Amino acid sequence: MLAAEESVVVPHELMKRMSDARRRSDALFSLVCAGSLYGRPIPERHRIIFYVGHLEAFDWNLLSERAFGLKSAHPEYDRLFAFGIDPVGGGLPTDLPSDWPNVDAVRDYVGNIRSALDQRLEKAVLDPHSAAGSGFPLSTFLNVAVEHRLMHAETLAYMLHQLPFDMKVRERESPNLAGPTVAHRMVPVPAGVVTLGLQRGSESFGWDNEFEAHEVEVPAFEIDQYKVTNRQYLEFMSAGGYATRAFWDDDDWDWKSGHEVFHPLFWKQQGNHWFYRTMFNEVPLPLDWPVYVSHAEATAYSRWAGESLPTEAEWQWAAHGTLDGQTRAYPWGNEAPKSRLGNFDFHRWDPVPVNSFPEGQSAFGIHDMVGNGWEWTSTVFGPFPGFEPFPFYRGYSADFFDGKHFVIKGGSARTAACMLRSTFRNWFQAHYQYAYAGFRCVRR
Repeated sequence: MLAAEESVVVPHELMKRMSDARRRSDALFSLVCAGSLYGRPIPERHRIIFYVGHLEAFDWNLLSERAFGLKSAHPEYDRLFAFGIDPVGGGLPTDLPSDWPNVDAVRDYVGNIRSALDQRLEKAVLDPHSAAGSGFPLSTFLNVAVEHRLMHAETLAYMLHQLPFDMKVRERESPNLAGPTVAHRMVPVPAGVVTLGLQRGSESFGWDNEFEAHEVEVPAFEIDQYKVTNRQYLEFMSAGGYATRAFWDDDDWDWKSGHEVFHPLFWKQQGNHWFYRTMFNEVPLPLDWPVYVSHAEATAYSRWAGESLPTEAEWQWAAHGTLDGQTRAYPWGNEAPKSRLGNFDFHRWDPVPVNSFPEGQSAFGIHDMVGNGWEWTSTVFGPFPGFEPFPFYRGYSADFFDGKHFVIKGGSARTAACMLRSTFRNWFQAHYQYAYAGFRCVRR
């Protein structure tokens, strides 16, 4: 649990961040054309209308009774919009659009919740410890609410990425960054000791799986200077990567064969040419953009290359370590994330070439480790020593300690700056292709 000494000015800042996060999620829903909110762009996930209600239902279920003693005016909706779906896990949902409330009813529910919570928050923010529950200060709950919404802002982005173009309100996309062709190579990373996780009692916010801080010795290794690109992945495909059994685990091969997977989800073949699906267009395959693939596909590529995916500790050390054995808050140093340092924090909808941000490289000369696409690791998602679930959100991490999910690190173009912290851990199942997730390889 976080220390009760968190600064009393934090909730004021968090109220602003809550407002900004709401604007972010509202803007995403406004991209969906009228009549398309009941679509399901990703078969394994809920219809879009669920998320319209879910973000407020989460805030209400987190804060209302626990923090403020409020009683619900719509408990049926509180339950209906409470829980999402674990992708690639429990079978495909079978609900129909008619099973969901109409849009006006859901928007009324959202508006009523915001009004009720904001009235209490404006009072409680003057005395942040008065609203604490389960031994946690109000600022912890607000951080959870804000980051939960921002996580969904990214989830919604890659969901809407799969929505047909004619169901979206087209926005002008940022111009692509042009630069020299990427010269791929591996760079050496010396042995070191890396700290994973946050120290309990820290004033910094972290989710339950980020605790507790512990040190890991990392032997020397080499790592790709850049993320694996579409150009490199095309070579793997041309070499028969999807048809060669030796590159795939049994479960991965069965998944690939059963679902007829033979190329990255974001790619589309037309005749002898490959195209890439951006948020609003189809463009010739950008060869120097990072490839986005599932963990299974990334692992197969790494075997074809005679290499491996990095462990979480290796990735952490490569991104945040230094030649003198110290660590940095970010790969480039301790400066807060800025647009010149990487492709993150909602500035773009799509990737850019992997060598676009030389100022953002790590102390070891590794580029693009934060932003422009999450990066798969070989580490199965699990608890750190001393893990304690949040008592108010027990299933956030623990429900996924099942041996089927893998840690991804770094962040994408649609990852909020607050979640670019070094200790943040994301995770997906091995066969999930929809996330903005790429990879790089290591040689030991």
